[in-house]
Amino acid sequence: MLDLGCGAGRHSVYLASKGLRVTGLDLAASSIREASTRAHPRLRFRQHDMRVPFGGHAYDCVFNFFTSFGYFAEPGEHTAVVRNMARSLRPGGVLVLDYLNTRHAEARIVSDEMKAIDGVSYRLTRWSDARHFFKRITIDSGTAEPFEYVERVAKFTLQDFERMFARHGLAIERIYGDYGLSPYDDVSSPRMILMARKAGMDKQGRYFRDRLLRTRLSVSGDTPRYDASIH
Repeated sequence: MLDLGCGAGRHSVYLASKGLRVTGLDLAASSIREASTRAHPRLRFRQHDMRVPFGGHAYDCVFNFFTSFGYFAEPGEHTAVVRNMARSLRPGGVLVLDYLNTRHAEARIVSDEMKAIDGVSYRLTRWSDARHFFKRITIDSGTAEPFEYVERVAKFTLQDFERMFARHGLAIERIYGDYGLSPYDDVSSPRMILMARKAGMDKQGRYFRDRLLRTRLSVSGDTPRYDASIH
């Protein structure tokens, strides 16, 4: 398994606890340092830019969770990441990509919001144009000058992903609309969770998807939950 954009590694740790061999990749050195404190023989972490290839036919499954995609400046960078994910999968392997649902997000955008977490104040200012969502985050710890940065994420639709995936040999087989794995609805679903398979079979002559579905991951109980408090 590859956890692409693994952050501090909470999902990688969960996957490895199920007996899977997991690699976590993230661009942020600080996140990889934290994640590496929980590494073990079935779980490793590396700092890596997903726009740079990360292996050929190396993984049965690639996970990309919580809109860890769509932030790049140039359209070609997004297609490069899809190409790298496809190349890294073994024939018959599965890509699980979790993205926001653009229509749902457009209808519910909160333009200005204040949050306080562990004594730190966060001001979130959100807006959008025809192609992107933007979020300005101002962080005030009270001990230094406030720090500010702006994120943007592309307004990719299901059709955009279908085109990008097809170009690199990935076919979408299932689409879910939330973390409870409800059916996807273009208007009402908060998420767009795509399961796509790379053309081909595994070494045993079976689609890897079949094994993945038999090892269904619960979204309750001890499953790590996403903290959306500042997203």
